[in-house]
Amino acid sequence: MLEQCKTARERWGGVHQLIDRWLDERRDLLVSFLELKEACDTELEAVSKPQIDRFSELLMDYISAGHFEIYPQLREEANAFEDHEALEIAGKLLERLELSTELVLAFDADYSTPVRCQHFLPRLPAWLDRLAKGLTERFALEDQLIARLHAAHTPKAEAQTE
Repeated sequence: MLEQCKTARERWGGVHQLIDRWLDERRDLLVSFLELKEACDTELEAVSKPQIDRFSELLMDYISAGHFEIYPQLREEANAFEDHEALEIAGKLLERLELSTELVLAFDADYSTPVRCQHFLPRLPAWLDRLAKGLTERFALEDQLIARLHAAHTPKAEAQTE
């Protein structure tokens, strides 16, 4: 996953500051994910609530930025270019993104309090496996959104289509 994150950053980086910042948040999220996964693999009982909270906070911030900042801006851009096909594609991709959003919200709820965290700690490795799959798909869908709703409208892309 981390390698895919680097590839996406190389592909889309510099196109727009907001997207750049969001891809940086994605990278930070992945680093935190890997640290938490390693801690689980090493000694699950030693994983602390603050470790889980740090990951969960980055996860929720990333998801929120997508829903409330990035996706609306990408739609605005497609609207500005009257790219109705891109808007239709975006609608389908956003529907698919909801599945991983629901997964993230469920994870956050399971580990939201010290008591819940203690109760669900034995399930953390399985949760991380599920999140890895969900986030991998999410990142691919988000990259498609960026490609279709943003990169297609950059001056470089317009010059290639002429």
